Amino acid sequence: MTAPQEYEREVLRQASAALAGRVVTLWEVSPTTDVAPLVSSMPNPPRDATRLDLDATLRRWGAPIIQGSRWVGCRLDGRGPWCVAPVRARPAGPPPSGVERRSRERLILELAGLCLGGLQVASDTSLRRLPPSEQLWELARQPSVIAHEVGNPLAVALGNLDLSVDAVRTAASLDPKFRASVLDDLANVARGIEQAADYLRSIQVRPFGTAGRVSRFDVTPLVRSCVTLERPLARKHGVSLKWQTSVESVFLYGESNALYQVITNLIRNAVDASRGLDAPVVIALDQAGDTLTLTIRDPGVGIAPEHLGRIFDAGFTTKQPGAGTGIGLAVVKEITQTMFGGKVKVESKLGAGTTFSLALPIPPQRSSAKRG
Repeated sequence: MTAPQEYEREVLRQASAALAGRVVTLWEVSPTTDVAPLVSSMPNPPRDATRLDLDATLRRWGAPIIQGSRWVGCRLDGRGPWCVAPVRARPAGPPPSGVERRSRERLILELAGLCLGGLQVASDTSLRRLPPSEQLWELARQPSVIAHEVGNPLAVALGNLDLSVDAVRTAASLDPKFRASVLDDLANVARGIEQAADYLRSIQVRPFGTAGRVSRFDVTPLVRSCVTLERPLARKHGVSLKWQTSVESVFLYGESNALYQVITNLIRNAVDASRGLDAPVVIALDQAGDTLTLTIRDPGVGIAPEHLGRIFDAGFTTKQPGAGTGIGLAVVKEITQTMFGGKVKVESKLGAGTTFSLALPIPPQRSSAKRG
């Protein structure tokens, strides 16, 4: 056993002592999204004490099962329910109501998870990397990312505002239909500015190492809203957006604003690549089994084969200086993988366009969610 594993076992042994001798185990989510036991509080533990039931724990709660994330836990009573906690380097934020609702057993495992997270960071002396579930929030605090993500909704707002001003300037009269159109554009301006303000507020108030407003949300109206808000700016660049979906309603668990950023980044890139072309940018949402697929397809210039392997690297861009930061696609990949446990794929051909596909695992749906 290596030195780091010895330290981890000692943390688990002490947690076991605090939990009346229950076997405490550390697991890691494998590339196949199964959980593999790494070390337990005792040598050669019973098999039932190390086979974490994902359906009864993470999937039941709708928690994203992220490759590389680690969990610590135990059975509460022999073959009874599991109690688990994430491994992380910083504590979660305080309870929203200020009232602690976690059990004594859960708090012990939370503390063990913090100790293990600290060991994980300390043992990686070359990179000092945070656990995968926390890397997104550190990335989100970088000034270049903040500027990029705030710039997107503000650009939408300005696009709508420009269209409204031009429409009012050239109008001979304000008939009811024209008035309603202008009011819709101005409402989109307000939503774009509010989106930027929400992002800034989330960065300002978010404790280090914790997520933003993580909750269940319906994906279909979110994507539809994003397409609606992006349409005026795309139209200003001579590009039309086509929205199609076979999914009436499906719920994911995470931060809705984060997925909104992903979609905005992909649509904005598709529009940039398609200026002056007649074919639309197509945004599609489909479901196959327990996987939701979001596709953004453009008819644009395409991506050179030698660049495909680097497009998700932070700082890499093929745009002219000042036209791109190389941040957007890095954010797309990080949010997709880290928050939603999904995968992003790109297919492109020079002169024939590009397709980005996001495969997002769907957590168990509550009955109310299925009814919409």
